[in-house]
Amino acid sequence: MHDPLWARMPAYLAKSIASATWAFIALFACASFGIALSIATLGKAADESEGVAIAKSVAAMMSAGLIVISNNQALIDNPDVGDKGLDGKSVLEQVLKLFREATGSDPSKIDPSSRHGRLLRVQMDGIVEVMNTHQRELNQRGVGFKGFVPSTFGRLVVEAFNRGAQGDAELKMTAPLDIVRNRKARPDSWESSVIREKFTSATWPKGQSYAAAADSKGRAAFRVAVPEYYSASCLACHGKPEGQIDITGYPKEGRNEGDLGGVYSLTLYR
Repeated sequence: MHDPLWARMPAYLAKSIASATWAFIALFACASFGIALSIATLGKAADESEGVAIAKSVAAMMSAGLIVISNNQALIDNPDVGDKGLDGKSVLEQVLKLFREATGSDPSKIDPSSRHGRLLRVQMDGIVEVMNTHQRELNQRGVGFKGFVPSTFGRLVVEAFNRGAQGDAELKMTAPLDIVRNRKARPDSWESSVIREKFTSATWPKGQSYAAAADSKGRAAFRVAVPEYYSASCLACHGKPEGQIDITGYPKEGRNEGDLGGVYSLTLYR
């Protein structure tokens, strides 16, 4: 029986081959780890990019809804008109029109099986639910101010969204602590930090969202905050003179058009 080839090699040559073999194995292992790390990094980046896209869409949908209610406020509070024509289907159509104009995208074209498409449909269903549920009070004759203002609509849609997205995502409409009216909407520590260090900073680009991995309620999550600014129609309740009681019974904040008025905070659980 012949000796194995390695046994008949000069010692220095066998040692060189062994060293080269181990170097190749180490190189292959490092390369494999690097590839795996790159794939994981790309996957994480893709998830975060989708998360920001979802938050921007949800914020745009909410903003459109608030505008629709604001545009129809005089009609809603008209005591001489019964059926206002503001049922769920009608309002959603108005919201989607504004949404498409603002974003250039159509929610119906987003894959309904994706997280993005699924959450937008939860939100649209919430808008329809809120409007249909409140038809009786909206259409009541002989009553002027009905308390159904944009902020009320927004709160109700947020509640409907959170029921539909339970366990997957959570939406919140918050604001700087000194102007937030609903105690339940007060910013948490993460939101307060974003408002203080980002959105109210003179160097922060106006309208730019902020996103980060951050635990929420003991769960790993990806969180996105999108700033919202006062429009001219908001100033009837939030403008000047500061301290004057507005139609909802709250003192006006004395804000100006373009000031930071709120934050859409979306938590996407991992």
